[in-house]
Amino acid sequence: MGILDSFERGLERAVNGAFAKTFKSGLQPLEITAALKKELDTHAAVVSRDRILAPNRLTARLSPGDYDRMSDLGPALVSELTTLTEEYARNQGYQFAGPLRISLVSDDSMTDGLVQIDSASGQGNVTWVPVLDVAGVRHPLSVGRTVIGRGSDADITIEDTGTSRRHVEIIWDGKKAQVNDLGSTNGTTLDGQRITKALLPTDSVVQIGRTRITFRVVPQSDGPATGASQRGDLGNFWADR
Repeated sequence: MGILDSFERGLERAVNGAFAKTFKSGLQPLEITAALKKELDTHAAVVSRDRILAPNRLTARLSPGDYDRMSDLGPALVSELTTLTEEYARNQGYQFAGPLRISLVSDDSMTDGLVQIDSASGQGNVTWVPVLDVAGVRHPLSVGRTVIGRGSDADITIEDTGTSRRHVEIIWDGKKAQVNDLGSTNGTTLDGQRITKALLPTDSVVQIGRTRITFRVVPQSDGPATGASQRGDLGNFWADR
């Protein structure tokens, strides 16, 4: 039994188990969750190695009858759908360019038992930030040089006896990154190749001693997206009643 099969069983227990008595016929909450999952899969975009962006604004269009039945649950349903969708995104390795927002709307063109998902990503609210992931800690980079080593005078200090006090420096000029070995005793590798100086592609791995340093450029939301309700916010959930 695969991961997806186990996940579907979990959805059935979490959603249908909680709301089954409300939905004896018509559209089921599990079907909405399955449609949300499919929408993420369909529109997820591979930006680079180990970074897949998925839409973070999801609108479920329901028939008026199904919408009325879902509305009886109030914000609890939206909260549950959001939790399960976030869990699925984590399992698939998807990232969102902003907070995940799910809304339900009534659509006279929809037939009972069917759901249509519209999706979009936050527009004009996303910036791309260079970061270093070092020993499970994420360090944002600013323009200039960042020295890494085991010395207290390093910008990022690591507890690794296999590294020099000032082992490497990462230089970010606002557009690209470079790694320079600072004359370390044990040397530096980039994606498995020994280097003294090299450009640093996104998602590449620098190894010093036993420490792996991953350089990434990640999305960061500058502000809330518009056009969809947040978890527990009934503003759009009730908008078409």
